[in-house]
Amino acid sequence: MVGANYTKHVGVTFRLAYPVMLSQLGQVLVGVADNIMVGRLGAETLAAASLANSIFFLILMFGTGVSMAITPLVAMADGEGNKRSISTVFQHGFAINTVSGALLFLLILSLSPGLHFLGQPDEVVVLAIPYLLIITFSLVPLMFFQTFKQFIEGLSQTKQAMNITLACNAINIFLNWLLIYGKLGFPAMGLNGAGWATLISRVLMALIILYYVRRSKRYRSYHLPFSFSKLRKKIVGRLLKIGIPTGFQFVFEVGAFSTAAIMMGWLGVNALAAHQIAINLASVSYMMASGLAAAAMVRVGNQLGRRDIHTLREVGFSIFGMVALFMSVFAIVFIGLRNYLPLIYIDDPGVVQTAAVLLVIAGIFQVSDGMQVVGLGALRGLSDLKVPTLVTLVAYWVVGLPLGYLLAFPFGLDELGIWIGLLTGLTATAVLLFWRFHRISKRMLSTHHEPVDNTSIKPAGAG
Repeated sequence: MVGANYTKHVGVTFRLAYPVMLSQLGQVLVGVADNIMVGRLGAETLAAASLANSIFFLILMFGTGVSMAITPLVAMADGEGNKRSISTVFQHGFAINTVSGALLFLLILSLSPGLHFLGQPDEVVVLAIPYLLIITFSLVPLMFFQTFKQFIEGLSQTKQAMNITLACNAINIFLNWLLIYGKLGFPAMGLNGAGWATLISRVLMALIILYYVRRSKRYRSYHLPFSFSKLRKKIVGRLLKIGIPTGFQFVFEVGAFSTAAIMMGWLGVNALAAHQIAINLASVSYMMASGLAAAAMVRVGNQLGRRDIHTLREVGFSIFGMVALFMSVFAIVFIGLRNYLPLIYIDDPGVVQTAAVLLVIAGIFQVSDGMQVVGLGALRGLSDLKVPTLVTLVAYWVVGLPLGYLLAFPFGLDELGIWIGLLTGLTATAVLLFWRFHRISKRMLSTHHEPVDNTSIKPAGAG
């Protein structure tokens, strides 16, 4: 299917991916630390964090998807050596992300009172709403950070964002200790303390990456000064044609897990707390796999810019192999340590037992989860968006969630049924996206035409 250059591609991909993987790991470990610290306050507080984060991350991931439009277009223009197009993409992406961050902020503020109508335990909702409102204020600085992060990653420079993220995440954990438990004279704020720590650390991330990019000689040739008066409708449209479908891809997947959290709440506090533990652990492997997906997007986009379709296929399939091997390790860990990992979060026997069962399902879907996120990244590098978005919609919302509901409630499988539905959706998505990458890249190889993608995206600055 592909050539024999896997070793070369694995090395290049790993050097590009590992800083993103560490950056993503740093972010998710802060979430793990949050949940461990919050879990010490009891099942109700942990369940409240699960509910609030389910809503917040659903909206945040749409914004993240919109911001990711910058990366493949920068990578393509970088492959062509077109610095003017890179600058144009950045400036228009900055404007789009600023506006989308503000709109998403307002959306969460308007939705937060609706938590009372989701059928969740009252004691959980009372804790969740103020925490949700605090972390919502971190949306705008986070979108600001994402703009610069996607820009420099599109230039295959991934270590900078990693260093900034890891440093600010360490600050976040320290602030958690201060504000959740009230150390060194600070008031004990419980769950809200975790919210304030998150907000402060994300503001710092935005300020530090701005300082770095503005002061670094490496980026001066890209003419980064911004002006709304210089925006062009055509470039905005190109970015939105990538960003909006990408945002919906994330929404359909993350929304499935958020909806699963709501259904868990119908089963009680313990079920929701167990779900939070299992999904928090699964997010560790997922976010690291998304580092490989980011590398796939950049490397595939780069080869597309060079019109080297043969190498493009080699790159894509080598990354599929890497993620399958990588996620297999996590599958063994989750299943083998299923009775011990939940104890890191909480010592409630009922919650631990339920979480252990869910971790078996999490272990089973590890490879599917990794394959589907890399599939989305590789296809994003080809600017193929509409069909992958439709795949995620059908797999999660037409197949996975309805199946999970049926198994959980009419068939009485409860928490296990919901997660079997998620497993089914992830597996279907992985198979279909892998097949689509093979089909499109093979057609491009035989015709040497532009991608057959239905979005008609061209490199920024073209036409």
